[in-house]
Amino acid sequence: MPYSSMISRTDATQLIPVEVSDQIIKEVAAMNPIMSLARRLANMSRHEKSLPVANAVATAYFVNGDTGLKQTTELDWAGVTLTVEDVAAIVPIPENVLSDSEYDIWGETRPAIVEALSVAVANAVLWGIDIPATWTTALGAAGIFARATAAGHVVSNAAYADTYEAIMGESAAGADGLIMRMEADGFIPNGYLASVQMRGRIRNMRDLNGVPLFTNTPQAGTNYAFDGSPCYFPTDGTMNDATAWLIAGDWSKLVYSIRQDVTFKIITEGVISDAAGNIVFNLPQQDMVALRAVMRLGWALPNPINRMNATALTRCPFAALTA
Repeated sequence: MPYSSMISRTDATQLIPVEVSDQIIKEVAAMNPIMSLARRLANMSRHEKSLPVANAVATAYFVNGDTGLKQTTELDWAGVTLTVEDVAAIVPIPENVLSDSEYDIWGETRPAIVEALSVAVANAVLWGIDIPATWTTALGAAGIFARATAAGHVVSNAAYADTYEAIMGESAAGADGLIMRMEADGFIPNGYLASVQMRGRIRNMRDLNGVPLFTNTPQAGTNYAFDGSPCYFPTDGTMNDATAWLIAGDWSKLVYSIRQDVTFKIITEGVISDAAGNIVFNLPQQDMVALRAVMRLGWALPNPINRMNATALTRCPFAALTA
């Protein structure tokens, strides 16, 4: 390979199909269900978008007799701002690898890009890991788990007779379980995210006669669901059993919007450094190129007032089960 050779944007055109951007977004959503469970809003045309959120409920009154006076009521709205942030991944590739005509660069790098984007988004939204400050504000906390914690919606499995009671019911002392804490705020769970280890716990749940509550049959498969809503088990490491076994949610209340679909750029010059500024790769000196993928999107958790719970701090459409 001549020393002056490099992969330009023109050279890489055939490596990255035009329609791949939307496919990447679908694959990111499929890898971790958080983007499939949450409600996607229309794509944003600007950096920020204000979402009106009800801040008061209307009140109706009975009229006293034929000539009684009808009373007034008030409604007002508070805004939640959806702010676009960049989520990016860079895949360094040695030029010697690219020189092999049998090497499918796109086929090899695409899974890595999908995983990187998926993990970054899920970790930020669920746990607040590397979460942008604007998303913290829009979610009401540094991630859903922190928001559920602030609302008192974190349930310890050890405080209940068994895991089924902790999720589906209440303790003997009358302490609300996972679902009941959401219901007390006026929210009905429509989906669950759980650690992979939780699959074994679910399969081991039994009734008083020792009969498994969740059976595996060739016709129906294993019914990983609670109260009729499905339970998903991400295998990308974002559901950490040491932090939470299970997250229940009314996922329709969690919203996101995409400002820019996934875009790609082939980088042939420069360095890639870590957070401390240390050079990890020197592209021209090490005969390398890098494929950079960028997705721009924003997340928010509007928390409109409802008649079950008028206090914003303790009103939350999510709850978590811990050890």
